[in-house]
Amino acid sequence: MYFVQNEMKMFQNRREAGKLLAKKLVHLRGKSIVVVAIPRGGLPIGAALAEALNAPLDIALIKKIGHPLNREFAIGAVSLNHIVLESPQEASKEYVTQESQRLRSELQERERLFYRKKTHAIWKDKIVVLTDDGLATGNTLKAAVALVQAAGPRGIILAIPVAPARVIPNLIELPGVREVICLETPEYFEAVGAYYEDFSQVSDAEALAIFEASSDY
Repeated sequence: MYFVQNEMKMFQNRREAGKLLAKKLVHLRGKSIVVVAIPRGGLPIGAALAEALNAPLDIALIKKIGHPLNREFAIGAVSLNHIVLESPQEASKEYVTQESQRLRSELQERERLFYRKKTHAIWKDKIVVLTDDGLATGNTLKAAVALVQAAGPRGIILAIPVAPARVIPNLIELPGVREVICLETPEYFEAVGAYYEDFSQVSDAEALAIFEASSDY
């Protein structure tokens, strides 16, 4: 049996993906915008976007809700104030409630950590560029959109390096989303990391350092 090496790699690393996305958003430079990244993997991309667009960088704290039989398979996502369930029939209400409470406790801890030296950027009446390092189901991003939309932005632009083609139409229909920028939309999608040469995990320490080093403009 022969194995052919997968040659679908599209991005060297997250930083490069962020710079490539920034080229699609240069028309926003100097406007009233804020870049919001989903930690941890979205922060290197968000930092590159914020730097290129002279915009403040903020974060959307979101946690995926895993399937009760396989925590790696997301059935939804939760923020401190919102929940999105893609497949509610996959888990009992009791499981979703307990997981949401557990995850929100973790999110509260992360909020205290990330904002020990920084303050929340203003999202109201701003154009919010919301980013992550890639999508599989889109559940996490949907929860992030709900979080951002509740703050009253002028509009939301989703900036994503790679996502399955099938999820893009659903993203465009989300309340508040005015545009979706996605560099690669494979029909036959593998895991997000398959499209990066370097997809090493971003640690909490690295994510925090990136966030605290960003300019508030």
